[in-house]
Amino acid sequence: MNAVLIGFGYWGPNIARNLNVSKDFNLYGICDVDEKKLAKAKNLYGDKVKYYTDYKDVIADAAVDMCAVALRNEIGQIVAREVLKAKKHLFMEKPMATKLEDAKLLKRLAEENGVLIHIDHILVYHPIIRKIKEIIDSGELGELIFFESNRANLGPHIKNDMNAMWDLAVHDLAILDYLCNGKHARDVECMGVKKFGDQEVLTYLTIQYSNFIAMLKSSWISPLKERTIIISGTHKMIVFDDLKESEKLMIYDKGVEINKELFSEYGKYEAKVRMGDLYVPNIEREDSLLNSLTHFAECIRENKQSISGPDQGIRVLEILEKADCSLNKNEVKA
Repeated sequence: MNAVLIGFGYWGPNIARNLNVSKDFNLYGICDVDEKKLAKAKNLYGDKVKYYTDYKDVIADAAVDMCAVALRNEIGQIVAREVLKAKKHLFMEKPMATKLEDAKLLKRLAEENGVLIHIDHILVYHPIIRKIKEIIDSGELGELIFFESNRANLGPHIKNDMNAMWDLAVHDLAILDYLCNGKHARDVECMGVKKFGDQEVLTYLTIQYSNFIAMLKSSWISPLKERTIIISGTHKMIVFDDLKESEKLMIYDKGVEINKELFSEYGKYEAKVRMGDLYVPNIEREDSLLNSLTHFAECIRENKQSISGPDQGIRVLEILEKADCSLNKNEVKA
């Protein structure tokens, strides 16, 4: 399938590189209005791909099957709509939109034109996240009790067009949605602090589901870089630290057991902590972005919706919009 990358900026070169090595897609072209960026692309790919300065020329090219859009959201939305209207499959960067109504419009356009949308919620395609999903689905973890993510750093950028939650928590919301099979949130609360601009540089997002709770921390003002996820079940517990060179995933055979016999004379029962073994599975390294593209190609061939398709994108946005409302109500100024 012939694919064209629209936007050779921050993340675009990574998409182009993976399209170039993909067994499913042919890197047919690269589009950018900036001639300097196109010159960089030409140095890498030479004459074997086509180069465009206007995205309209891309969508008018009948040879193009799929467009990968890697642009700022306000521009990306316009381009994405035109791609779908031209009946070309769409690979787009996260978030799907900054407004729920825009995301729903993209979904409708895809359905009307018989094409598919894939949002690059890249961590859904991380081999360790896939392993965690396998563990949860097998029942090994037991019933889910809580999900906690910490995504923090000092910067590297303090953005003016979005807050830390929209920049960072999107990753973990997509992971959470994937792990719990798209379960809808029952209640959403968020608190944050603004400093160095008009956007929150630190947010704490709490989500209540019907049978478990999730807490997501997103920070641009931490002296320590963190990329951790902790998941607790009734049988076992999981820690995923993506910054470790090895032993990124640790499975703890730990938990709590209720002993109704103890202290029975007081009419009480005691919770007993169970300490078991630590297991570190060996998981081969994979390129999550290449996995993402491979999954999308499979969806196109089989005409099925992507795991990170518009439905997941909309569910993530529903939480973010509710969180924004909560932030406005609970605003703290440092």
